[in-house]
Amino acid sequence: MEKEIVKEYKNGDLTVIWKPKKCIHSEICVKTLPEVYDPNAKPWIKAENASIEALKAQIEKCPSAALTYSMVGEESIEEKAGTECTVVENGPLLVSGLLKVTLADGTSENKKLSTAFCRCGASENKPYCDGTHNKIDFKG
Repeated sequence: MEKEIVKEYKNGDLTVIWKPKKCIHSEICVKTLPEVYDPNAKPWIKAENASIEALKAQIEKCPSAALTYSMVGEESIEEKAGTECTVVENGPLLVSGLLKVTLADGTSENKKLSTAFCRCGASENKPYCDGTHNKIDFKG
């Protein structure tokens, strides 16, 4: 199993955590806080360019949980309980909460917060969404 890439960007007591393999390129981050997220820049995340409150609000909207955060002295966003399932029009199935996913090869992974499952059938990262639904103009 390949090692997961995890990048961290700090703004005071808040750490933005980015897991690129989970990203489905919804662009919510770029559209919400363009002063922080610039895909053409290195580094592409400049957490110091927004308030902690603005960062937290935007990160909580990330549909794939490619972006999460940790905050000194606060319960981790990944530790919050409850399970929720949302169908995104023309996109993935978003499941959030604490869940165990068993893959086709029999291995299992524990997923926290949000996971975007493919609904279009064309993802190269099944069962997870990789944004291919946009390329094939999936309707559903």
